Amino acid sequence: MNWAAVVAIYRFEMARFFRTLAQSFFSPVLSTSLYFIVFGTAIGSRIETIEGVSYGAFIVPGLVMLSVVTLSISNASFGIYFPKFLGTIYELLSAPINFLEVVIGYVGAAATKALFVGLVILATATFFVDIRIEHPFAMAAFLILTCLSFSLLGFIVGIWASNFEQMSLIPQLVITPLIFLGGTFYSITMLPPIWQTITLFNPVVYLVSGFRWSFYGLADVPIFFSLLAIAAFTGICLAIIWWIFKTGWRIRS
Repeated sequence: MNWAAVVAIYRFEMARFFRTLAQSFFSPVLSTSLYFIVFGTAIGSRIETIEGVSYGAFIVPGLVMLSVVTLSISNASFGIYFPKFLGTIYELLSAPINFLEVVIGYVGAAATKALFVGLVILATATFFVDIRIEHPFAMAAFLILTCLSFSLLGFIVGIWASNFEQMSLIPQLVITPLIFLGGTFYSITMLPPIWQTITLFNPVVYLVSGFRWSFYGLADVPIFFSLLAIAAFTGICLAIIWWIFKTGWRIRS
């Protein structure tokens, strides 16, 4: 393992993040505050509690997942697409490093950025509602695994995209609707039975449910299935990335 190459890629990506640190900090604080003002006031006044948890506290895990998933994808996709756009990716491919080291560098940096924002959102939420974390280690594990798995997906999107419009296509038209329909702001048990069944085909449901369980011990699906879903998703993304580097799809063309 060429750790010097991994660290070089990681530090390069993180340097870009630190140049816009103020924006990276204040943007999630502002967006989280707006979510609490809109959803906490408008909907919270009608839904006081869900399974014994105040509505404002109930949506905190969903808000964290919403930001972490979208930022993981956008950070990783931009990180690998920009070298393609500039043509510097050929220097990376000709360097004495393998695909695993490239992935660790780019995905690790993207996951770190998303993790930072997730923690900022969690800290901001404490100013609005009382939060309890019943399973802190499970919460940390879900948060880190989500950052890593969706950074892998973002890496794939960045390689697939041929322009900046395509790079935002998957997050906006696929991921964001899945997140909003995945129990982010509600429990799927509140839906009619037929819609509960349909919602179970949404993979984001398992992430949000497992993450919410780590806070309040409440879950829409068994925690085992949440862990299985994120493990399977991570494995699929790794297999796709391995195939991309083996065949040179969208890289050498």
